[in-house]
Amino acid sequence: MRTIVRDLSKHIDETVTVCGWVNAVRAQRKIQFVIVRDDSGMVQTTLRRGQDEAMEALIDKLHDESAVRVTGRVVANEVVSLGGIEIVPERFEVLGAAEAPLPIDRNTGPEQRLDWRYLDLRLRPEQRQVLAVQSTVEQAMRDYVFSRGFVELHTPKLMGTASESGAEVFKLEYFDRAAYLAQSPQFYKQMAIAAGFEQVFEVGPVFRAEPSFTSRHSTEFTGVDIEFAWIDGVEDVMDLEEEMIAGALRRVEELHGDQIFETFSRKVKAPDVAMPRIRMDEAIELLRSQGWDPEGQRAELDPEGERRLSAHFLEQTGSEFVFVTHYPSSVRPFYHMRPEGDPDTTLSFDLLWNGLEITTGAQREHRYDVLCAQAEEKGMALEPLRQYLDAFRFGTPPHGGLGLGLGRFTMTLLGLESIRDTSFLFRGPNRLTP
Repeated sequence: MRTIVRDLSKHIDETVTVCGWVNAVRAQRKIQFVIVRDDSGMVQTTLRRGQDEAMEALIDKLHDESAVRVTGRVVANEVVSLGGIEIVPERFEVLGAAEAPLPIDRNTGPEQRLDWRYLDLRLRPEQRQVLAVQSTVEQAMRDYVFSRGFVELHTPKLMGTASESGAEVFKLEYFDRAAYLAQSPQFYKQMAIAAGFEQVFEVGPVFRAEPSFTSRHSTEFTGVDIEFAWIDGVEDVMDLEEEMIAGALRRVEELHGDQIFETFSRKVKAPDVAMPRIRMDEAIELLRSQGWDPEGQRAELDPEGERRLSAHFLEQTGSEFVFVTHYPSSVRPFYHMRPEGDPDTTLSFDLLWNGLEITTGAQREHRYDVLCAQAEEKGMALEPLRQYLDAFRFGTPPHGGLGLGLGRFTMTLLGLESIRDTSFLFRGPNRLTP
């Protein structure tokens, strides 16, 4: 039976079996030291030369990162820096030999590390921690919506027509016709509302054919998408997200808080104040008064504006989060509802966290005739949208929802420089491997 390194202190003077990777080999004239690492920690194994010639010869040929199994006695030794214990091996097996030299190390540049991502994750445990934290965030969000009675759906990622605006989609061959990778599950979430599911969500892949090379963009990412019916207004959607994020951060703080502070120097704390909300036009007026957009030509925020706005509300309210609401209809999809008598505005929002947009949401237009008119206004042909539009012909209730990027959430939570570090295997305009 295998014993993990973290539990070795419970087995002093007992014989155990440890499995892991060779972190380092230090061969001295009288003693051989092998540091073995598993996901819970590292332990030193100590073999005196002349004790076992076959084992000694095997260790002399060991390369770093070889997968090994060591059986031996756990001995307390306060001189040993790794927990004050060591293993005196009785049996040493190489289960998977590593070639030398390794193609990367901890100091290798980011592009080459991505070429060898599986090895990079092994060499840098803090990168595995990123994915563990992200897993906790996802599970906490799932638990929240499940507690509210939501149903999880898995919607198609292959579509017969380009979704939403038709821009930034991947086109591919599908037997004798074209197909497209879904930009989001938006249309399908709304079809689910029309089908009688009052509350639905999905955690799944999202594809964007966006040729962006920034630290916050990727061509495939994991989205947390939520949609629910019978809302009184877009404020209901923001209220739900505020509660969901607070719960997720409480879970992360409980399970990973100390380790995150030690590794990333970040203190995780669930919001203890309400997330402020500001209309887009008011946000622009505020920022212009502070010197942003001196030529007065912007109708929405650029990255600098998002950072400035977040900094303002952090200083004024103590909140790292701010909802920016009522985006112009010119920059929002046709299915976002518009306020009565104000066709130039939408009942929509983005959520900024420390200057980075992590969520887009809105109240949806559920009235068939208005929806068709808004699509035509944006120059969209109705026939390719027919199956989507038909869902609104037979009594669809008021509804709204949001889409949250799990990678951006994790990136901001841990203070990472690039969204690439939040993916197991990153996909961008120039990267389809490994």
